Amino acid sequence: MQIVTITEQEAGQRLDHFLEKYLSRAGRGFVYKMMRKKNITLNGKKCGGGERLEPGDAIRLFLSDETIRAFSEVTVQEVKRMPLQIVYEDPHILLINKPAGMLSQKARPGDESLVEYLIRYLLDSGAVTRESLKRVKPSVCNRLDRNTSGLVIAGKTLQGLQIMSDTIKSRALGKYYLCIVKGALEQPVRLCGWLLKDERTNQVRVFAETAARPQEAVPVRTAYRPLKSDGRYTLLEVELITGRSHQIRAHLASIGHPIAGDPKYGDPAVNREVRNMYHADAQLLHAWRLVMPDGLPEPLSGLSGREFTADMPEGMRRMAEGMRRGQTAWHKSGKKTQKTR
Repeated sequence: MQIVTITEQEAGQRLDHFLEKYLSRAGRGFVYKMMRKKNITLNGKKCGGGERLEPGDAIRLFLSDETIRAFSEVTVQEVKRMPLQIVYEDPHILLINKPAGMLSQKARPGDESLVEYLIRYLLDSGAVTRESLKRVKPSVCNRLDRNTSGLVIAGKTLQGLQIMSDTIKSRALGKYYLCIVKGALEQPVRLCGWLLKDERTNQVRVFAETAARPQEAVPVRTAYRPLKSDGRYTLLEVELITGRSHQIRAHLASIGHPIAGDPKYGDPAVNREVRNMYHADAQLLHAWRLVMPDGLPEPLSGLSGREFTADMPEGMRRMAEGMRRGQTAWHKSGKKTQKTR
């Protein structure tokens, strides 16, 4: 028999969700069967799995030590040590400048993604242990396409994961991107339309707000403002108002201004040019700036109202700097902005 005492770090989650992590190799069916048979109890009573855990709660596992060891063994995927570009870190979250070409999360079991590099970093730094991974597994709260660079929020603790995931879901987090698009754009615009995703091809179509559209299409809103242009290309700051798959890429392509370097929605001639001139092997789209909302709860209240930025990849930066300056002033905010270390 083993007693697992819930700490502040694990409190707030459902019992069954905790057990599925703690006994990660057992399977959900086994966990529920053990609760039904009272081989797993909560504070000495029969439990169903939906109970919200509080600090000090005692989970009793009436299982052999061998069974518990076998079902709770943590496997950490061995990956090469990747120097992460960490923009900000505290005891609960990290902000990481993800490079283009890296997955945010696994697509297949053998993949290496930012999550695996994150766990390796946290183990090496001592922020987590293999034992603590049984209780809480650090992960990312938002995802970027493989070939989109920029800021990804990662949660180190349950509180960090829950608060930031809820903040993103409520659309309270300000998310701003930089991209270089084909053609000249001069005025700020707020785009509204409808997006339909083809799961088979992993591509989307965007329909104008007034156009006929399939019933399954979902509304999308994207705002942009030009920063500078050389007449052939324009550097935009884009605000992601809704957060749909490939939204920025497809929405800009739908109005005739695809992102340079985009293999799915871009112009092949433009893509060849930026690849040859600037060695850009991915779309020139970068998650540049995050604006935290006011009123974040503890323990993240200190982040309320703060802004964070991440530098553009080298090729994108060189192309942007080569454009004619002066159409629109570059955004410069003095409001608690953090630059990449």
